[in-house]
Amino acid sequence: MPADFSLSPLIAATAQWLTRAYPAGGGALDTALAEAQARQAVTVAAWLRYPTAMDAALVAVAGPGGSGRLDGVTGAYGDGSGDEDADAWRGWVDEVVASWAAALLGAPELAAAATRALGGSAYTAGAPVEFRRLVEPDEHDRRAAALLRHPDLLAPVAELHRDQLLDRLATGPVTLTG
Repeated sequence: MPADFSLSPLIAATAQWLTRAYPAGGGALDTALAEAQARQAVTVAAWLRYPTAMDAALVAVAGPGGSGRLDGVTGAYGDGSGDEDADAWRGWVDEVVASWAAALLGAPELAAAATRALGGSAYTAGAPVEFRRLVEPDEHDRRAAALLRHPDLLAPVAELHRDQLLDRLATGPVTLTG
């Protein structure tokens, strides 16, 4: 079983929230590129936030808290469907992970430091893990995710928990134990 298996719903929901709050402006290719960048940022943030297998298991059982506060901060109040089943994924959004991911997307040097902090962890052990679209986006990546990478637009979300991210990065490399 992959080390992040229990984080998969949290990662998927939080990445979806980010791409809905900061949508791509172009067609299908731009949407896919923006989604890839959001997913990479959320994955790095989740792995940093939940560095041990126990942390990952606990959030899988307790749940991450949902998108309520984030929706209020950004004005992204869902799709207006009123269908609770259609919006059930919002319960798996992790506010801290979304904030950290927003900080990473808005600051390439911070994203590079975060990916370095994951080096040697069980999350990155075994199969090669690449975060190129997050750390070294090309011009097409940047255009596709113009809103998703705009520091001023991300600031209200990124600032919610930026200090915790900086503290986490100051503690050194992440280790993951079974």
